[in-house]
Amino acid sequence: SRSENELAWDDSDWGSWDNPEAKEDSSGTTTVMSAPWLQDCVVSLSPCSDLMVVAKDHKAVFLSAKWRTDDGGREEMTLAVSWSGTLILTLSVCLSVCLCLFRSSTGRPDWTCIVVGFSSGYVRFYTESGVLLLAQLLNEDPVLRLKCRTYEIPRHPGVTEQHEELSILYPAALVTIDGFSLFQSLRACRNQVARAAAAGSEVVHPPPLAYKKWGLQDMDTIVDHSSVGIMTLCVFDQMKNASILGGFHASVKGSPPAMSQYITVGGGPYTGFYYAIEGSSQPLLSHVALAVASKLTSALFSAASGWLGWKKQSEEEPPQKQKPKVEPATPLAVRFGLPDSRRHGEFICLSPCNTLAGVTDDFGRVTLLDVGRGIAIRMWKGYRDAQLGWVQVSEGRGERESSPSAPLPRRHAQFLVIYAPRRGILEVWGTQQGPRVGAFTVGKHCRLLYAGYRLMGVNSVTSQGWLLHTQQVCLFDPATGALRTVTVPFHLALSDKKSERAKDMHLLKRLTTLLKSRESSKRQANAELSATLTNLESRTTLLFSLVPHPPLPFQMEVAGIEEELARVSPTLQRYAELTSGSHPSVSFAQDSPDASLPVQSFLSQMECEGEEIRVVPGPNADWTQLGSFLFWGCLTGESPLQKVCNTLQKTGISPQQLLSLLLSVWLHREKEVLKKTEAVRHLHTLLTALSSMKGAVEESWDMQCVSPWWQQVRSACVQSHSSAAALLAAIVAHRAAKANITILRVNTHTLAHTHLYVCFSEWEAVSLELEQWAVCVRQLEDVLSLQTLLCVPPPQGTPGSATPHCSVKALLEGGRGGIADSVAKWVFRQDLAPERLKDMLQRRGEAESTGQPSQPEQGEGEKSQEDADFNRAAGECLLVSVCQRFPDSLSPDLLFAHCCWEYVVQWNKDPEEGRYLCWAVEHLKLVSSPHIQLGISSMMWNTFIVKCFSAAAFLIEKVGKAPKDRLCRRDVGMGDCAMTSFLGSCVQLLQILMEADSGVEEVTPPELCVEEVWGGAEGPASIAELALEQKGVHYPLVQHHYLLASLLHTAMTFSLRVKPLSLFDSKGKNAFFRELSSIQLMPSGDMDPGLVSLRQEFLLRVLTGWVTTQREAVEGPGSGDKTWPSLCLDLGLLLQVNPDLLRRHLVCELYNQGLDPRAEQVEDKDVLGSQLLVLTGQRLSYSLLHTQTQTRPAMELLARLPPTLCTWLKAMDPSELGCPSVPLSQTSRLVSRLIEILPENHGQYSLALHLLEAVEALIPSSD
Repeated sequence: SRSENELAWDDSDWGSWDNPEAKEDSSGTTTVMSAPWLQDCVVSLSPCSDLMVVAKDHKAVFLSAKWRTDDGGREEMTLAVSWSGTLILTLSVCLSVCLCLFRSSTGRPDWTCIVVGFSSGYVRFYTESGVLLLAQLLNEDPVLRLKCRTYEIPRHPGVTEQHEELSILYPAALVTIDGFSLFQSLRACRNQVARAAAAGSEVVHPPPLAYKKWGLQDMDTIVDHSSVGIMTLCVFDQMKNASILGGFHASVKGSPPAMSQYITVGGGPYTGFYYAIEGSSQPLLSHVALAVASKLTSALFSAASGWLGWKKQSEEEPPQKQKPKVEPATPLAVRFGLPDSRRHGEFICLSPCNTLAGVTDDFGRVTLLDVGRGIAIRMWKGYRDAQLGWVQVSEGRGERESSPSAPLPRRHAQFLVIYAPRRGILEVWGTQQGPRVGAFTVGKHCRLLYAGYRLMGVNSVTSQGWLLHTQQVCLFDPATGALRTVTVPFHLALSDKKSERAKDMHLLKRLTTLLKSRESSKRQANAELSATLTNLESRTTLLFSLVPHPPLPFQMEVAGIEEELARVSPTLQRYAELTSGSHPSVSFAQDSPDASLPVQSFLSQMECEGEEIRVVPGPNADWTQLGSFLFWGCLTGESPLQKVCNTLQKTGISPQQLLSLLLSVWLHREKEVLKKTEAVRHLHTLLTALSSMKGAVEESWDMQCVSPWWQQVRSACVQSHSSAAALLAAIVAHRAAKANITILRVNTHTLAHTHLYVCFSEWEAVSLELEQWAVCVRQLEDVLSLQTLLCVPPPQGTPGSATPHCSVKALLEGGRGGIADSVAKWVFRQDLAPERLKDMLQRRGEAESTGQPSQPEQGEGEKSQEDADFNRAAGECLLVSVCQRFPDSLSPDLLFAHCCWEYVVQWNKDPEEGRYLCWAVEHLKLVSSPHIQLGISSMMWNTFIVKCFSAAAFLIEKVGKAPKDRLCRRDVGMGDCAMTSFLGSCVQLLQILMEADSGVEEVTPPELCVEEVWGGAEGPASIAELALEQKGVHYPLVQHHYLLASLLHTAMTFSLRVKPLSLFDSKGKNAFFRELSSIQLMPSGDMDPGLVSLRQEFLLRVLTGWVTTQREAVEGPGSGDKTWPSLCLDLGLLLQVNPDLLRRHLVCELYNQGLDPRAEQVEDKDVLGSQLLVLTGQRLSYSLLHTQTQTRPAMELLARLPPTLCTWLKAMDPSELGCPSVPLSQTSRLVSRLIEILPENHGQYSLALHLLEAVEALIPSSD
């Protein structure tokens, strides 16, 4: 379900709300759901809308908020199933779910606790993953409602501070639990459960909670309640109540007592008001003391019986579980109520300010209660089965602070949201007597979700600087799975005629109606429009909201700059398409450059010194807004440029400040600039006009020096993250600077004649300033190309993140590896496989060799194509183009090195993703320089790998076999499958390290270069530079770790029992996990025969396990991995195990499993024939003696066999064969090979000949 699709406030349709009955009913046209399953479930939503619980009977589903990327590349919030299952194994029915969101030390949501009430009277507390934290029986009746009250910051002085509380309603009792003690208890339970899970021990049951229980009297039935909080009566109300209750002679206390107010709804009376005086009931702790005393007594008795010898076997059994004791309730009489014998209340919803409450009843009415006075102040009818919620809106900060006197406190407005499922309509009403401000047609089976509380665990101290989480009202539609929030503007609560904003909104509705109307004449329409626009306060803003601005075609024709624009036009067009607003973004109306500039803000940025005006720089938003006010009309062609420049020059504002304002609005409104074709020409005109002002460019400027005026433009461009706008500004400024320099040279040489000027203008004006501009333009072109690549959205299903922004300054400060690092992060977001990246770089080499730049295919860059249509092929073309622009910074070795490091960093963040480490090693293999390979391998091993590798080795050594998933997660930090993949990557990494160490001496270290325009990069060293600075490694020590990694990987792959460290002597064990560059005392000479025997046994079991998998691969769809035999033989040489013995065992196992063709491939003369002779005898014995259906020819053949052979066959045991039913043709070929192998003087040579005759005689009979 999506939470981003908010209910939109359609301004154009507000006029129809004047007729409230126009959209009340759909006259039966709405499609009715066949099975409204949601109506039978309990649904609850957390205050931050990040967790939803759906429960029915004793089952529940938890849905958590997650970000995902849709088909169009947009990131949206979804609610996905995070846990589902049975809350309790009994048949108790889950009645209500309450979500209490706890906070961390920063005031942000930390974790969510789910409180569930059952029909047995139990209340249980769960974590987001369904782990039970605490369970307690508070009453033996079914739980009716669970409600929570959280801390609210007092809005006015003198308001009683409300504390947190959880209230549980039973049919005749109300239980309240203090929020502070509940918060501490649940946090302790959660920590204890986490420690128990980490240690693998049992969870210690926590002590019960302290609570208060009130027995609600004088009401026939109670179905819902609200806990208003602590209140104190005024003196008059105190005296009035004392007189009514105690009569004329009643005594009145000096100070009014503090009371907790509870409101209940039901029947007899319809609404009841209860007041519990603070201190009249202590928290019920007797059963806690009873539990402690029981444990103490049993412990003393157990100890005494052990001392005196009384303890028997039967007494050691655990005692039966005792039923929890339920404490009696403290009687609480109703103070007063709203009697209505025929009306029965169904639901009550308290407002956020605790002053109003909405109540629904069985008559289809919604009643608004004044909580303080206890009276009904308003009633709506025609809302049967209605669902309620409240929206509290605060006034904007700037609307009350601009008063001439002291700033007035911010106002708050309360809106009641009513959902009528019978009519399928959602309405928003202003309270207390306000009108209906909104109505929406929705489905008839939706659920209105309103938590009614905020974060828990907050008090007056910890709330300082607390980020307030609003209480949202959400509507969940099960038909579409959409979760929509209701947002109400504050100005809808304003009813006075002096509210300028409300007046403007009313006039806006009138304007909308006039523009849509086609019946009135043109003259009448113009007159009404003119009258309406005259009355508008914010004409520009409202007109921009009314008049659409369609995107113009991206064709810029500016005199004198066509050549440069034509060169960068394809990249600009692609950049504009990728940044055209398809990604969701959040902005505030007051920060928009289009917002009207308040007079106060304008004047606050101006200072008058004599006859000159100076601009005072303010915040970036105000500075951009001021620049938009002065220059945006000129850039769009709506204001006369020369007149504006002349006016600004007369004000005395310095040209440098005007230039700063112009560049600010140009760079901050990039998207709008790219849509306006004439903006570049107007910018050139403005720059030229500002440059000609007095004080802009010094007349005494030496053209071989850098001009401060143009340096200001370059500084703004290289610092900006708006790549396209910065490049356009640099191209225009370059053109203006060149013209300015030419004019200055003409004035300097005093060329009076026109023909001399023409001849002079044909020469290129060479100066340091123009060189600076050439470098700046080239850098901005490179940055635009790189930024266009980074804007390509990742494919669906990959880990999404915000698009990174780069600038010339950021790349220069990022060091020589900053460009490769940015591209490596893009490769990770795009989920490009190493081989695919290699193919793309080969295409780049082919394009460079042919001299033709790589371009996207025709049609990919058309304007009509949107962001969602850019596929991976377009991204690859952009990558090739970027690599061509950065031939040195993005050389294949540097790019592969940075990709390797990026993937290993991402793997370190999430070790469960073994593919990241595997791809990091694959990228490392593609690095051609052994020097870089060696350095990066050492850095990866020391930084990320060795810690997990040693933990895995010690874990397998401790367990003595391949550990289970739980142990792997506890000790190594990843699951068993991820650990198997990790160990395989370790084997490959150490192998790369050994190969790189062997190849370092054969080649010279590479020279790391950068492009000429990026030679000034200063910052951290790149990964390749750090790799070249690493020390060399000690080859025998690396090989020693390679052996251990191979053994660990084999044990995990085939689930073998082994203690890997026990296969090495003391020297070998001490050398493990040391610095690979250090010289360690390594094992040398012949190894102890006992260790060699253990190693041989392990390798034989590896070969047996591999052959078993090969048999399964033959029978199944797989093909199996064929590299293990050669690996075992290589390990045998390193571990001093006879390879002939391993080879013989492999051949026997292959024949044993019936894989004869595979065995013939690895068989040789050194294989012992006697072992194969036994295998052949077992096969023939199975065919002649142990088959279920023995044929007559087989029996006759058995009778003709020599007695020696017959006796030998009967002694064979075919049960040792892995695959006894092998075709006789394969057995015949095996005997023939056997006779070739055995020498003629062998003792069993004649037996082999008899076997051959028997098999050949048996083959025709089988046919």
